[in-house]
Amino acid sequence: MTATELTDEQVITEILAGEKNKYALLMRKYNQRLYRITKGYLQDEAEIEDTMQDTYVKAYQNLAKFEGRSQFGTWVTKILINECLQRVKKINRKDLYENTAENSITMNITDHQNPETKALNRELKQVLEKNIESLPEKYKVVFLMREVEHMSIEETSQVLDLSIANVKIRLNRAKAMLRKSLSELYPVREVFEFNLIRCNRIAENVMARI
Repeated sequence: MTATELTDEQVITEILAGEKNKYALLMRKYNQRLYRITKGYLQDEAEIEDTMQDTYVKAYQNLAKFEGRSQFGTWVTKILINECLQRVKKINRKDLYENTAENSITMNITDHQNPETKALNRELKQVLEKNIESLPEKYKVVFLMREVEHMSIEETSQVLDLSIANVKIRLNRAKAMLRKSLSELYPVREVFEFNLIRCNRIAENVMARI
């Protein structure tokens, strides 16, 4: 069985058996999801990467406590959200959080573009991202989880500690606040991409710390 065919549980078993290098497989699998969700809470790209790395380190340190009651992706996402909330509180407490809307969507789209990304209309993509970025946090996070990452409503409910009804309400509200034409003109699956260079950097930095 190749590495790509292993389930998360199998990878975790091998990590706990001493194959620490296998942790990079989990990071590369979930980097895109964690990046997009962190964008719902933080704007500064350096803060986002730091938060992701802290999340992975904390997850690794507690990996032996992972009991498999939920999927690993759900478990690590909950850790991420806690890290995001703590980071936001810390920034607000120090009065360092500034609203930099015009600079908040710096996606480094030229670092490593695949053919599909190159074919996208950059102007429309930026308009969509800025409109998503302008949503209030509680609506933006739900929108990113459900519409961009395509997380199930049950998993979204679980990681946010919201009822399914509240998830639906927030998602509907988010859609109502976005210009209707945007979701029809542009594939939201392509926004907030976490490119390969940054994916490698996250994985390498965390592996160095653990």
